[in-house]
This record gives sequence, C-alpha cells and structure tokens, in this order.
Amino acid sequence: MEHVAAAAVIDAQGRVTGWSDGARLLTGRAADEVVGRPATELLAGALPARLLAARGGNVAVRHRDGHRVELPVTVCPVLGPGGTPTGYVVTAGPPCPPPAALAARAFQQASMSMAVFDLDQRYLRVNDAVGRLMGVSEEALLGRFFPETVEDTEHSRGFLQHLRQVARTGRPVRYESYTGAPALNREHAWSIEMWPLAHDSGEPAGVALAAFDSSDQYWARRRLALLNEAATGIGTSLDVVRTAEELVGLLVPQYADFASVDLLDWVLGAEEPPMIPDGAVQLCRVAHGSTREGNPGAALKLGETDVYQPSSPPARALREGRAVLAQAGEPAFVEWLAERDARSPEGRRHRLGVHSMIAVPLRARGTPLGVAVCVRAAHPDDYGGDDAVFAEELASRAAVCIDNARRFARERSTALALQHSLLPRGLPGQAAVEVAHRYLPCGSLAGIGGDWFDVIPLSGSRVALVVGDVVGHGIRSSATMGRLRTAVRTLADVDLHPDELLTHLDDLVTHLASDDSGEEVAELGATCLYAVYDPVSRRLSLAAAGHPAPALVLPGREPEFVTMTAGPPLGVGGLPFEAAELELPEGSVVALYTDGLVEDRGRDVDHATEELRRALGAPADLLEALSDDVLKAVLPGQPTDDVALLLVRTRALGADRVATWDVRPDPAEVATCRQAATECLAAWGLEEAAFVTELVVSELVTNAIRYGAPPIQLRLIRDRALICEVSDASSTSPHLRRAHAYDEGGRGLLLVAQLTQRWGSRQTAGGKTIWAEQPLPGP
Repeated sequence: MEHVAAAAVIDAQGRVTGWSDGARLLTGRAADEVVGRPATELLAGALPARLLAARGGNVAVRHRDGHRVELPVTVCPVLGPGGTPTGYVVTAGPPCPPPAALAARAFQQASMSMAVFDLDQRYLRVNDAVGRLMGVSEEALLGRFFPETVEDTEHSRGFLQHLRQVARTGRPVRYESYTGAPALNREHAWSIEMWPLAHDSGEPAGVALAAFDSSDQYWARRRLALLNEAATGIGTSLDVVRTAEELVGLLVPQYADFASVDLLDWVLGAEEPPMIPDGAVQLCRVAHGSTREGNPGAALKLGETDVYQPSSPPARALREGRAVLAQAGEPAFVEWLAERDARSPEGRRHRLGVHSMIAVPLRARGTPLGVAVCVRAAHPDDYGGDDAVFAEELASRAAVCIDNARRFARERSTALALQHSLLPRGLPGQAAVEVAHRYLPCGSLAGIGGDWFDVIPLSGSRVALVVGDVVGHGIRSSATMGRLRTAVRTLADVDLHPDELLTHLDDLVTHLASDDSGEEVAELGATCLYAVYDPVSRRLSLAAAGHPAPALVLPGREPEFVTMTAGPPLGVGGLPFEAAELELPEGSVVALYTDGLVEDRGRDVDHATEELRRALGAPADLLEALSDDVLKAVLPGQPTDDVALLLVRTRALGADRVATWDVRPDPAEVATCRQAATECLAAWGLEEAAFVTELVVSELVTNAIRYGAPPIQLRLIRDRALICEVSDASSTSPHLRRAHAYDEGGRGLLLVAQLTQRWGSRQTAGGKTIWAEQPLPGP
C-alpha cells in the first residue's frame, strides 16, 4: 500500500465510513466533512456503471475548492458471513494528468531529437534531446532563425533546405544525414523526418521534425561497405607492396587518419616463415598513408625496418593473433607513442591529438605475415569492440591477398631462375654465324613461360639454330622447356636433318604426354623451329613444328619471311614435318623468334608482323643494336607472353679455308692423301699439326677404302679447329671397340679418338661422313 495515495471505506448503503489522510490531500476535504455522507456527493460526475463490476476505473472527484480531479481508483469489496458485500475499500493513485500534459511530456522527454519550427524556420519548441545535442538550453533557441544557431555546413544547409521544402509544399520528407555533434564530440548519422503542422482551419502553422541517431547502423553499413570494397579493391595485382598500398588506401581516410603496413622480412624474400619470437619483433615498412599530404608523422620511411618491443601493440597483435586496442592515457599507448616520437622527432607535432590506435595482425593460412596499424587523431571517435572485429575481418582478407602475391612472387622468381639456368648463358664462338639474342619474361600474372633458344655447334663448322615455346606458364613449363632443350641438344649431336629431329622430338613429347606416372601433362604441348647452317655450302636447312617462320634479310634486299610448311605442334603425333633449304649469300640476317614477339591479345598479328619486317630492314652494323631496335619497334610496353629473339648473320668459309680431294678406292691413294694434307697444312701455316693430321687422314681414308663404298672424298677445314672429314657412299657407321692382343685391326679409331679433340660420324644424303677435330697449334 506504500504507493497508494488515498483510501476510503464505503458501506453497503454507499456512505463513507473511513477516510485517509491521503484522501484529504487529494480532495482538500477532512474526514469529519466526509464520513457519514453518501460517496456520490463527492463525485464531479456520474458514477461509472461498471466501476464495481470491473473492480476499478477512472473517477472524477470534486475538489473542495471546486475544480475537477481525475483519479484512477481500485475497488475491493468487503464480504460478510454469507459472502455478500458489506462494504468497499476504495484506493486511489496520484491524479491523472490531462492528455495534453502527457503529450507535452512525451515530446519533452523523448529520446530522439524533436523540434517545432514556424514557417520562417524559427524555433517554436525543442525537447531536451535537442538541448543536449546542441549544448544550449531551450530558452536560448526559441524564436531564433535556424541558420543563426548552427555552423554553415553541408548538413545544416541541407537541413534548412528540407525545412523550407516542407513549409512550401506541405508534404513530409524523410532523409539521412551525417554530421558532427559538437556537444558530444563525436560524429553522428541521423535519420530525419519532417512533417507539416496545420491549424484547425487547415492553414499551415509550422514544421515538426524528429531526428533519430542512427550512428550504430550507419557505421555497421560503412564497415560492411568497406569489406565489400576490399573484395574488389585489394589484391588487384599479384604484388606484395601494391597489395599493402591498396589496404592502406582503403583504410585512410574512411577508417583511420593514419595507417601503416609492416611485414616480416621473410615475406619480401624467398625464405620459409620463421617462428614468431616472444621478445621484440623486427618488421619492414612497406606502405603507409595519412589524411595529411606527404604522410607527416610517419616514424619510418618506406623500406626501413624497425624493432617493436614485446609490450607494444603491434608486437602483441602479432604474437597473440588478435586485434589490440590502445587509447590515450593507457600505459601501452603512451609508451608506443613516445617510442614513435623518439624514432621521428620531426613528426611529433603531426602526432599531436592522436587519441586511439588499433594494431591488427596479418595472418593467412595460419601463418603470420605482418601487422597493420590504424591511428585516429582528427576522427573524434575512439576505436571500440566493433572496430576490432571489423579490422580483423579486413586484415584476414588483405593477408590472403598478400600471401597470394608472396607465393606468386616466389614461384615467379623460382621459375625465372630455373629458366635462366636452362637458357644458354654464353653462346659458343664459331666461324659459321654472328649471333645476338634477347629474352624477355612476360609481365602478366600468368607467370614465366617456356620460351627458349639455342645455338649448337655441329661437326664440319656447321651450326644448329633453335627457338621453341612450351605451352603454359610457371615452373612446370620451365621444367618442360629444359627437358626439350636437352633433348634437342642430344638429337643435334647425332646430326639428324631438321625434319628428322622434329619427328624424334615429337615422339618424345607424345611419350611424356602419355606417361602413366600420374603427373599432370597438360602443358607439354610445344612449338619448335630447328635450322642447320653450313658455312661451306652456305645452305640453310630448316623445319618447323607449329612455329612462326623466320624472317630473312638478304644483303641489299628488303626483309621477307621464309616460305615454308610449318608442321603441327609437338605432341600432336602422326603428321610429317617438311624441311626447306635455302642458299644464302654471306652476310644474310636470319631472325628466329617466338610468337610472343608478334602475338598479343590487344594487337593485330599482321600489323605486328609488318612492324617486325620494317624494323629488320633498318640499317644496323651490329646485331646487338638491331636486336634492341626490333624489340622497341614491335613490342608493347609490357609483353603479356615470353619473348625470345635470335638474330643470326651468316658467314662463309671460302677456298682459302677449305680443301677437298676426291679419293679413288685404291689402297695406294692413302699415301697420296697424306701428302696432299701435309702440303695443305704447310700452305696454311699449320706444320705443327701435320703429324697428327697424317695419322688421322691415313686411318680414315683406309677405313673408307676398305669398308666403305665409292665415291670417297677427303676434306680439310680450317676453322676455330682443324677438321678432317672423309665421306663415302656407305651408310654403315663405325664404332670404337677394344682390340684383343692378337687382333690385326680394330685400333685405328681408338688411335684417332686419343689423338684428336673429338670425333664422330653423321649420315648424309649420299652415305656418311667420318670427322675428327683437333685444336689449332699456337696460342
């Protein structure tokens, strides 16, 4: 009964028999004025019909001074022995305020900001929430013009515009706005609704508004929008530093006034991730950004490393694997800021006002990569729990992109190192051709391709020229390229014709593609062009497997492309390769290249091919300069595929360096050949080589007469080495064997192998050729 304001007791006849002091206070009537009188005399109106049945309701009582008092009453019957009411106990609470008063209180005490303006945008009424928001009392606002009470901002101008619109049109509006709240020292988002007010006659009277603080919803939407923006704005390139810069660009200025990304050293290199130490952590600054131009206040320059102490927020975030918040006044924050100031005293003034920071680890696939730090100074709100959750989600997405970039960079560097190790570092010097070459790895995200080139010295001063392209990119393509290059060198050593060599190479690729080892072989397709140039006959033989035909520049003529039949790419199998043969004058330039030079997604192949033809026609004494000119004229800024270019200028070995004799199939001719060879060496000034040469000529000519078939020919070539060749019409190739003690023969080739630098045999169109090389005497 402690909340009961008044009580009265009424008997069965409706007379008052009891009257409390609370009743006296509510009605102004003392007990002696009321007790014994009918209760109905106290009423200001008729008694509600259902008052007793409903056990309560609202009753109007006449106060002693005559005014009407509305009371909510509760009726409790007093029962006699038979259960019939013998009286009633009536209790009443405080008097009910009038509806207008309740509405006024609802307006004044509403949690949202509410105000009423006249048609000239002057304040008529504001509630308490508006006063708290603006930091002034209601009396200070009433009657004033709205623009006089606020700063001239985009928000206030829009607010005034909407007030005038409602006053002019009489139609309500609803919109959202974002602005600061000076009294609350924080930024707010508002959902504002304005509606017109009218007199009883319908004439416009003013404009009412209600503004709901939707800051929490606004920031939740902003955080979600930032995460969506991160999905498309971070990781656009597989570059670690660029990805870190994209993260900073997303954070500043929407989420932080200053942000930085520091990575562990191993992320920028090729080492495996180390264990995170429990003590200090060394990190490298890769990106930072600020709302102030020039990134003032940054304690580190880009590329510099710093050691973070164990208690610092970045080190804790990295060690604990979660976001760490620090606010102004906290020991960790003060220590961190002091350490930053000591590191960069000139940036201290730019860090004045810093009041909140958050450090969040960058972790991908369970591996720590670094830490991102966000700082607020001009932004009035401190970082909170929701910001920590958002930062961790954003950092996890960015970390995956950084790790992808790191993995790509590592694979690319591995593939590039593998490819460079497989490509020829220095082409061997020989008299047949002058060579210049260029190799450019692609700059696309696909990775290093499988383009290669090679120059292989052959017997008889001939040279093999090779360019090839393995389908695909990455380490697998580079490894496949190495296997094919080794296979080409092996087959070239057998001295096969170009079309035969490609046939064997095609069989190899087909065999690798059908390997049952379970290895993926989708990238084993390849193209190749193989050519052999003979400086003695000045003939170029070449065949292609799905590869672009080379360009040819004859002395004094315009560049042209060699007309040839390009066979299918390697690995197709079952289709023949056709060889073409050209006779070239000395000084001809042959350009072999891969398709990356002329083919590109954004370029017309015919146009690029014509640019190549024109570039090759430019006068150039040095092939090195011509190579650079070709790349500048034909290639775009950054090729999307690997490019290999091999330029060759042919030379010829004249009669002064080649001597040839026809040999009759008569053993007596051996002595004649020895004599002729000795005289030739004397004419060349190579008398010191005469002894070995006589033995080699004697053995090779004897074998050709004894085991070969006519016609037989002896040839000496003076190149970088002295070459002795004996040809006959037999296709049977000799081989080394160890002669037993009583064998009469079998020691000749063994003697040749011991006396010369190298020797071998090759098949020709008319039989075979046995050759041996020995170094030239002298320095």
